[in-house]
Order: sequence, then C-alpha cells, then structure tokens
Amino acid sequence: MSIIFALATGAGRSAVAVIRLSGSGCAGIIAALAGPLPAARRASLRALRHGDVTLDRALVLWFPGPGSYTGEDSAELHLHGGPAVIAAVAEALTALGARPAEPGEFTRRAFLHGRLDLTAAEGIADLIAAETEAQRRQALRQADGGLARLHAEWAARLTRLLARQEAFIEFEEEDLPSDLDARVEADAAGLRAEMVALLAQGDRGEKLREGLSVAILGAPNAGKSSLLNALAGREAAIVSARAGTTRDVVEVRIILGGVPVTLADTAGLRDAMDEIEAEGVRRALLRAETADLRLLVFAADAEVDAATLALRGPDALLVLNKADLAAGSLPEALAVSAHTGLGLDALRARLEEATAARAGLSDGAVLTRPRHRAALREALEELDRLPAAGLPELRAEALRAALRALSRLTGRVDVEQVLDLVFSEFCIGK
Repeated sequence: MSIIFALATGAGRSAVAVIRLSGSGCAGIIAALAGPLPAARRASLRALRHGDVTLDRALVLWFPGPGSYTGEDSAELHLHGGPAVIAAVAEALTALGARPAEPGEFTRRAFLHGRLDLTAAEGIADLIAAETEAQRRQALRQADGGLARLHAEWAARLTRLLARQEAFIEFEEEDLPSDLDARVEADAAGLRAEMVALLAQGDRGEKLREGLSVAILGAPNAGKSSLLNALAGREAAIVSARAGTTRDVVEVRIILGGVPVTLADTAGLRDAMDEIEAEGVRRALLRAETADLRLLVFAADAEVDAATLALRGPDALLVLNKADLAAGSLPEALAVSAHTGLGLDALRARLEEATAARAGLSDGAVLTRPRHRAALREALEELDRLPAAGLPELRAEALRAALRALSRLTGRVDVEQVLDLVFSEFCIGK
C-alpha cells in the first residue's frame, strides 16, 4: 500500500500539530527528513530537513508494524503548530513519495490488517463525533469490542451447531444420538431468542448516536417560539404577538439527559392565509410525522385547539403554555409559562424521561447502525428456516447462512460493499 499522511490535530494555529504517516516505505521518508530512525515508541527531538532547508525542530515517533495502529510501519511528527510549518512539512512529505490520506483511511487500514473489526472501527468514529457523556460511553464500549464480543459468542455457538449438524450428515450411519437434530434445533432456538431480545431494543443505540428530534406544534400564538427559546436558553426564534410569525421550521440543538435533541419550532396550525403560510403548515405537519417526540402546545388563555389535539398519541406530550395568564381547560397537559419560567423544570424532566426511554444508554452491547439490525434480522430469518427444513442438508445450509449473515456485523465476510459507507464518516487523519 502507498504511504499516506494526514494532520491528526485540528486545523489552525496551535502549540503542537501532529502529522501521522503509515505505509510500507515510511521508514525511508522519516530517515530522509530526520536522520536515523529513533527507537520504537520513544519520542526523539530532531531537526526536520528537506534538501538544504530546515523545516522545523520536532518530536519524531516511530511505530514499526505490525504493532502500530494501522498494522503497518507508522510514524508521527509532532511539529510546532503554525500553518507555514505544517504546509512546508506536508509539501516535503509529498515530494518524498507520500500522499494525503482519504477520510478514515488510517482506520480502514487497521481493519484490513486485522487490528480491529468493523464494529470497533465504527465505535472509534462515534467516539470522535460524541457530543455528550452518554454518547462517549456508548461509543467507547463499542470501540472496546462490546458488540464484537457478543458476536463472537454467538458465532462460536452457531459454529458448534453447524458442526453437530454436519456430523449427522457425514456419519448418519454411525452410532450418533438419535435426538441430535432436535438438540440442534433447541439450541438454535435459544440463540434465536437472545438475538430477538437485542433487536427488541429497537434503534435506541442509533438514536443515542444520532440524537432525537422533537417537534413543537400548536396553534398560532400558543407560545411555541417562546417555549423553544426558554428550553434552548437563548433567543433562537423570533417572538411576536402577531399570529403567523413563524413560517418555516426553526431548529435548535440541545442536550437532554445526555441525549442530543433537535427542537423544531413550527408554523402555527390553522387555515393558511396565503401560500407561504400554507407551505409552513405543510412542513409543520410533515415534521409531526417524522419527529421522535411531539410537544403539543396549547394557550391557557384560549380555547383548546382541535387541530393540535388531533395530533395526540403515544409520542406526544401536551403542554399548556401561558399558565401565568389563565388556568386553562386541559387537565392532562403540563402547565408551564415560557414567560415566567413556571413549570419549565418539570417540562425538562418529562422530556429527559421521554428521551431516555427512546435513546437511553444500555449497559450491554447495542446496535448502533441500520446495517447492524439488517445483519441480525437476516440471521434470524435463516434460523427461522430450521424447523421447516426437512433434510439435514437444508438445516446445515440454514445454519451456515445464519453464520454468514451474523459475520457481517464485524465485517469478516462480505463487507466490501459497506466499507466505503463506514469509513467515509471519519475525519481526515483518523
């Protein structure tokens, strides 16, 4: 493979900037820049020179393969973090035969060299992108092999079942237990139940990784924009006594109970006065359909809005705003005042409880991507064929197919089609 390099620290000025290199021939480039290779994994202060020009005085670290992050010969240059220094060193590396890395290419090489499996690589990507403590913990658990260990256990059990089924085929005339087929089916059913239990968690892990969406819906002048601003802690939406001020969706990103949440203020639900407002109402209703949670806002000093009330459901939380002005006539709603702060702490607590129920951190392995759930569903479909498979050969093929489907979790088989998708999520230099 070619020699790649990338800036592994943030762009802009800094005290120190780190450039990583990896690939066969990396040793020659380091020697050309910094002289003899330093001892493995020990920082050495060197003058970096290209031709007759001194580029910088930097710390040089050498990581011979296969005991490196990528499994290849690798190195790090800890430079002074000025843009001119970084540009000069990058130009020298290119002149010496290295090339800039593609997004995720370092971690992709680590996967290809067996340094980590696909779920661990995804965990690293999630760890880099984590915004909250809950996201960090989930990503770290996956990067440390939580899902891979569960897969390995299931794969080992499936392999044993397949071996027993194959033995029944190969040695059918030998003195084998008469109930061997039934025992294989019973053990497969137990394994299937564990897979179903993991799938039953739904997309909780994915929701924690990506965040939830909450649509704020209600009639004009119900105080939706004021409530958005109060929950966000800043003036994110324009507030006016004039009905219909909000025409488009206004979004704010906040953290609730460790879960990233996008609050969306929407146009007031009513018979539109013009085509622009009609489009705003259409977008509000579309957001209501796609949101994970709906915050239905009613004004305590007005009649209960029937159009908003019609959106009530298991994913809806009813809020009676302007409770400082009137008592209201919606007892099942949570009374708040975006103006005075009345009831806002209780509303936040209710929202945190609701988001935790949909994206709470699990202590065990979780499925964090659609492809995880797809692979598990396919494995279950193959296991479901066992009871109806009349011939031992068909039962063996069902087990073999289930094992192949399950192996797509860690990427040890049939993964080329998903590699570009997975590693494109990485930043340059990781």
